Amino acid sequence: MLNDSNLDAINEVYKNASVALLSISNVVPEITDVELKKEILDEYDGYEKLLGEVTKYMAEKGYEAKEVGMMKKFMMKSGIKMNTAMDDSESNIAQIMIKGTVMGITELCELINNSETVTDKKIIEYAERLKSLEETYEERLKKFL
Repeated sequence: MLNDSNLDAINEVYKNASVALLSISNVVPEITDVELKKEILDEYDGYEKLLGEVTKYMAEKGYEAKEVGMMKKFMMKSGIKMNTAMDDSESNIAQIMIKGTVMGITELCELINNSETVTDKKIIEYAERLKSLEETYEERLKKFL
C-alpha cells in the first residue's frame, strides 16, 4: 500500500520542477539579452536533469505523476506574454523569473517543514536538492535586475 504522504510529496517536487520548465519554455522566446538567455537556459538544464531523476525514481517506486493541468499551463503562458508585452527588458524578465522561483522555494519549504508523515526520505532529499537549486538560481538572477 502506497503512503499517500509519499505520493503527495513526490508529486509536489515533480510539479514544482515541471512548472519551472514550463515557465522557462514560455519566457525564453521573449528574451533578447544573450547573458540572461544563457542563464535561463542553464537553469532549464538543471531543472530538467533533476526532473529526469525524479521521474525515474517515481517510475521505480510505482508513483504516478500528476501532470500540470491545461488551464494552469494556459494561465502561465498568457501571464508571461502579458508581463513581457509592455516590458521585455532584462530586469523585468529577471523579476518574473525570481518571483516564480521564490514561489517554488516557498512551496518546497512548506513540504520539507511538514514532512513528518513522509516515510520515503529520498523524496525529502529531492525536495531539498530542488530547493537548493532554486535558491542558487534566485541569487544568480538578481544580477539582471
